[in-house]
Amino acid sequence: MSKIPKGTWVEVERMLFSTDGQAPNRPLDPAKVPSYLVRVSGFLLEDADLGQQVRIRTIMGKIYVGKLRIQSPSYGHSFAHTVPELMHTGRL
Repeated sequence: MSKIPKGTWVEVERMLFSTDGQAPNRPLDPAKVPSYLVRVSGFLLEDADLGQQVRIRTIMGKIYVGKLRIQSPSYGHSFAHTVPELMHTGRL
């Protein structure tokens, strides 16, 4: 498999909150909260392979670290696939 180049629009995922390893005597309210997996799209900051831990920069400029999940993700509304030429529109 070839590396996904820096600057490509990708999606990463990371565990935001996990119930694994929490103290058994924790209060009941927090114990009921499930694990949360977060998926974020942005521009890849270094060449990488799928499944690798990477850094991305979102359109708003925030840096996220996560496991590289998808190259060129699109939304589930099925209007169309991501248009790479439009991804930099509005960036400063």
